[in-house]
Amino acid sequence: MAGIAAITQFHDDLRAWRHQLHAHPELGFEEQRTSEFVAQKLAQFGCEVFRGLGRTGVVGRLRAGRSEHTIGLRADMDALPIAEASDLPYRSQNQGRMHACGHGGHTAMLLGAARYLAATRNFDGVVHFIFQPAEEGLGGAAAMLADGLFERFPCDAVFGMHNWPGLATGRFRLRTGPMWAGGIRFDINVSGRGAHAARPEAGIDPVIVASHIALALQTIVSRNLRPLDTAVVSVTQIHAGEAYNVIPGEAVLRGTARAFSEATMDAIEDAIRRLAPGVAAAFGAAAAVEFRRRLPALVNDKAQAAFAADVAAELVGEGAVERDGEPAMVSEDLALMLGRRPGAYLQIGNGAGEAGSGLHHPRYDFNDAILPLGASLYARLAERKLARN
Repeated sequence: MAGIAAITQFHDDLRAWRHQLHAHPELGFEEQRTSEFVAQKLAQFGCEVFRGLGRTGVVGRLRAGRSEHTIGLRADMDALPIAEASDLPYRSQNQGRMHACGHGGHTAMLLGAARYLAATRNFDGVVHFIFQPAEEGLGGAAAMLADGLFERFPCDAVFGMHNWPGLATGRFRLRTGPMWAGGIRFDINVSGRGAHAARPEAGIDPVIVASHIALALQTIVSRNLRPLDTAVVSVTQIHAGEAYNVIPGEAVLRGTARAFSEATMDAIEDAIRRLAPGVAAAFGAAAAVEFRRRLPALVNDKAQAAFAADVAAELVGEGAVERDGEPAMVSEDLALMLGRRPGAYLQIGNGAGEAGSGLHHPRYDFNDAILPLGASLYARLAERKLARN
């Protein structure tokens, strides 16, 4: 697999770092051990180290030459609340927590780029290595931005990458414009009237109401949006009651919606706020709707996406770079950083893996074979963006 020879030479170190991180996963804003590991490595390489951005985030700064041009390279660090089902020798030692999305691999790759760039200094300007906490739904990017990320560490452009199971190793995928969807989370609290299960006529059953609301929300995409407006609305939780013989007084629905434009997201929100109370009222119940943590779509800048694709092609050949890959409905809070600075986000092939063991799966594992390639891409982006000439 193609990559910078000097980085390939310390592949064993990259693998060891990744296994260390995989064995000690930490949830968002709890990445104390991970942050300490990252900070120690950056200092060891010779970078200036800054901690505490976004609570547990870390930024490494590396200067070479006299140019004031800058670049940001970002990796996420947090794990997921998933119990690992594998028997790997480096499986999670933290019960109920797992690097099921490969963020430990992303962190190891960016550390590899930092080690190489610090040793070679073959660029003219400033590289900021951004290690972000809490990507998995807790707002780590927003927290770093609120702590003055780009004011303290200016970036002319920002780049990130995510492993992608199912995409062959040695390949990259990206696109110009919206690449990953924006997302919102919603809570719908249904208030009915509790009763004995043998006397349903004495109550207003919120379980029935919640079920009808869940079905009604599935009409939003099919009947409230244009067929050309790609979107998905998913109810992922319904909670009500604790006893077999009691009709509860309340029920709660939770879920997520995703789309590629703000106009579509607005239309989905308006529809949920209209449908849920309306359906509840038809049964004599009430429903209160709450929306939380809205992310915009992740949009790749045209010029920076072309630049990143060119750099990737330099490493793996033009035929191994998908410049107009399909967009994905998943969300990624790097979108907030790309809303402040131009940049691009790429997928790096993670290979097929075990059957069904994709991202967020309890048997997922990051492919160690791609570590030098990912580190090489990060490093080349800096060298080309901050070229000495």
